[in-house]
Formats: sequence, C-alpha cells, structure tokens
Amino acid sequence: MPADHGHSHPVSFDPTETEPDRHSPAPAAGRAVRIGIGGPVGSGKTALVAALCRALRGEVDLAVVTNDIYTTEDADFLRRAGVLADDRIEAVQTGACPHTAIRDDITANLDAVDTLTERFPDVRLIIIESGGDNLTAVFSRGLVDAQVFVVDVAGGDKVPRKGGPGVTTADLLVINKTDLAPLVGADLDVMTSDAHRMRGNLPVISQSLVDTPDAPDVAAWVRGLLA
Repeated sequence: MPADHGHSHPVSFDPTETEPDRHSPAPAAGRAVRIGIGGPVGSGKTALVAALCRALRGEVDLAVVTNDIYTTEDADFLRRAGVLADDRIEAVQTGACPHTAIRDDITANLDAVDTLTERFPDVRLIIIESGGDNLTAVFSRGLVDAQVFVVDVAGGDKVPRKGGPGVTTADLLVINKTDLAPLVGADLDVMTSDAHRMRGNLPVISQSLVDTPDAPDVAAWVRGLLA
C-alpha cells in the first residue's frame, strides 16, 4: 500500500478565522477615532485616503499615518496631493511584511499616533493606512477601532469569494475601481453578490474614484462612526 504523504486529503480553512490578536482593544474614551485601511498592493488604498481627507478635512480635525516597507512613498503622495498639511501626515517604515506593523508589533504605529496627538491635541480622526498586503492582513484592535479593506476589480471578480479575514471580517469592504470592470472583464454583479455572501450583514461599498473623487459613500460611513 503506498505511503500517505498527506496530499490526498484536501485542507479547508474557515474564511473568517484570523490569527489571535495579541493586543487588547485600546480604551476609546477621550481620544481620536482610529480607522485602518488595508488591502492588496495597488487596490487604491492611498487614493481612498486622499479622497477621505478631501471630503472630511473641512468638518473634522484629522491626521494620517501611512505604512510602507522601505520608503515613505504613500506619505509623499499625500503631501504632494495637498490633501492635508504636511505635519498632519506621519510615515512608518515597517522594514518587514506590512501586517507585522499593523497587527503583530504595533509599536511604531502607536508612536506615530502619539506624535500626531501631541502635535494636534484636538484631533478627532486618525486614518492609518497599511502597506499593501494579502487577503489575510487585518489590523489589531489595539491599533484601530474600525477597519476598511479595499479590493479592486483589476484583481478579477473572483477576489471576494476567495475570502480571507480581510474580506470577511473588516468592518467595511470597498470594491474599488469599478470603472475598470469593462476593461478587465470583471462582473460587478458577481463581485458584489459574492462579497455580501462572504460577509453576511457587514457592509460592502462599490466605488470608482474616477466617477466620485471624494468617495462619498465611504465618507458617509466614516461620519457614522464619528457620530
């Protein structure tokens, strides 16, 4: 009888399962609301952060923390775009996979949050953008109060049904770049229905920042959190 090397038995995973969060949720009283924005490389996270800054800067005192592995590229993009004053944007260089700094060892991000809070004592909202990662990358609740996960149609309409904690457990899932769907052969109806099936009652927003540059639906969701 041939030896069983473990290849004949398919392994399945719970798409909502995440690694244990080693950090306790941060006490929320008397501090800014922290929202994490994560998702794969190129899904449009930085563009969404810029859109939210444009939409909300006139009504709420806010600041941003960006994460890149080796550079300050995302922070530099936001500064060049002029969406906030330069000193309201702090850059974290993770030096490792992005999920390490948003989930495993959140010290550098907490230091950046503290820097912004000391600089702007009245800040009410801090947006923390993760570096580009995979479908399992979620924020520690010790770092953020709510998290947005961004996917885009260029990855194919199969992405939501692939699951993973980013898709299934984030407080909000954003299907981005919908204007590209006809160009890449993605079926938006399939993406949206699969996303709702994978997420249950958790919200899903589809958007194109070409068509709606200020991300009105996501901005409205953020306003709801602040209220």
